[in-house]
Amino acid sequence: MPHADSSNFNAGQSKAEVYSQLLEQAEGLLTGQRNWPAQPFRQLSQPLLTLSSNLSNVASLLWHAYASLPAPSSAVNWAGFYIRDDKFPALALPVSSPPLPDTPGAGGVTISTTYSSPEDQVLLLGPFQGKPACQQIRFGKGVCGTAAANQETAVVPDVHAFPGHIACDADSRSEIVVPILVKGETVAIIDIDCTEAAGFDDEDKKYLEQLAVLLAESCDW
Repeated sequence: MPHADSSNFNAGQSKAEVYSQLLEQAEGLLTGQRNWPAQPFRQLSQPLLTLSSNLSNVASLLWHAYASLPAPSSAVNWAGFYIRDDKFPALALPVSSPPLPDTPGAGGVTISTTYSSPEDQVLLLGPFQGKPACQQIRFGKGVCGTAAANQETAVVPDVHAFPGHIACDADSRSEIVVPILVKGETVAIIDIDCTEAAGFDDEDKKYLEQLAVLLAESCDW
């Protein structure tokens, strides 16, 4: 089946049927493709990254799946991912600074991404469908950062009532955020926004948590 056909969701299906199809199609697209991003490579001494193919494909599946459902699911206005910053290969690679001027024999300093505390961890914008979004969110901040820090799904019926909500899009009224956990750590989150209040329920939580497990197991984080 052509890759594009995997995003065809027939109208009139129940939410459970659409999510089941999404999981099946996601598993098919992820099979044999363990990269969340492709690993870095060097060309002409410059580090280059290819597109984060797995999460890009799944973001597309989510977008088309919600569009096929009746309201409030059809009112989803953002679907995508935020990834912990040290999981971006270029940021995770140790970087050596050049020697200081006028200091013969002094070596450079090697810098790598480490955290002295969980509060220092940062989520960076990953593949998504929707309007432009906030580029970085600190763990513990907003709905995304809170779900990442707590390692628990956050279902928020009214984002305006959520303490410390980060308003990337003023049209968003409700949100669900599901952490992707690997070896007991949050490596990324699934983030879905909706322009209607109470846009998500326990059924969304159930299937998106299954998707998070699939992504955790199918990608080399």
